[in-house]
Amino acid sequence: MSALEQVVSGMLEELSREYDIDMTSYIFAGREFSFVSVRDSYALLDRISQEDFMKDEKMPYWAEIWPAAVVLSEFILEELSVEGKRIIELGAGVGVASIVAASAGADVLSTDYSEEAIRFIRLNAGKNNVVLDTARLDWRFVQLEKRFNVLFAADVLYERTNLLPVIFAMDKLIEENGCAYIADPRRRLAQQFLDLAFENGFSVTSYPKSFCREKQTIPVNIYRLFKTRDFQS
Repeated sequence: MSALEQVVSGMLEELSREYDIDMTSYIFAGREFSFVSVRDSYALLDRISQEDFMKDEKMPYWAEIWPAAVVLSEFILEELSVEGKRIIELGAGVGVASIVAASAGADVLSTDYSEEAIRFIRLNAGKNNVVLDTARLDWRFVQLEKRFNVLFAADVLYERTNLLPVIFAMDKLIEENGCAYIADPRRRLAQQFLDLAFENGFSVTSYPKSFCREKQTIPVNIYRLFKTRDFQS
């Protein structure tokens, strides 16, 4: 067993003692990836204190692999060229899109609000033999000074209160001539997000896609957002 395999095995064993884990494989552009997630994210609700919930309405959304993340990952490998690009993912969860981008040669910073998610991202990166950086990031209060060529996010438009913070984060984190790709399962809030993005200087291109697995089909849109003028000008 190699040194990396030993580290991954140790991380997996540690997380298995704390969580009821699930292992899922996906094939993107002919390449197989394997990811560890939590079998039942609702079982994690008991871990959230009343204080934490009142402060942040903190929910364990990070623990599942959502269809939008799968569709975005496929899109990255099949339709984008990310090799050598500086990429950040917001709300990365267990790191699916981040890991796929890193496997294609991108310099990736994978972020999530949850410290628990960061542990799964690191495990999944090792499991898929890719190198990336991780950081805890609250998109409501972005402290990073570094800017990126591309920002990715999947299924982050589930609360109205998230819409403007995501736009603020895009403006803060994307460099000039950079862009964002936001994957969303056609939630009602998506149109409000796009209207806000346009009002704040972003152009939008939509790519209609679908998540298809085990006789299940879920429509997903991927939105490419490009800054066309100064923020809030």
